[in-house]
Amino acid sequence: MMKSNGILKLKKWSPRNPKVPEDVKEGHFVVIAADVDQEIRKRFVVPLAYLGRPAFQRLLEKAAEEFGFKHEGALMVPCRPTELEWMLAQISSQG
Repeated sequence: MMKSNGILKLKKWSPRNPKVPEDVKEGHFVVIAADVDQEIRKRFVVPLAYLGRPAFQRLLEKAAEEFGFKHEGALMVPCRPTELEWMLAQISSQG
């Protein structure tokens, strides 16, 4: 993840690192909800379209504050897995 002009951006996939898990289809990315206090983590495969949603943008800002911008691999966000499940369900229901 990088920050440019106040906007969070994900690094593009590179053919030099073609190891993308089979369950991550084109147009999706992996998010790991990490409840630091409880040491609980859960992996989610999320559509790229969700990145533009305000609720997801706030979560990305929170992740940048908590974990910084230099992060390799799946995007980690600081929230309980149940909270992220609820947010994803809300976004999905809005269409």
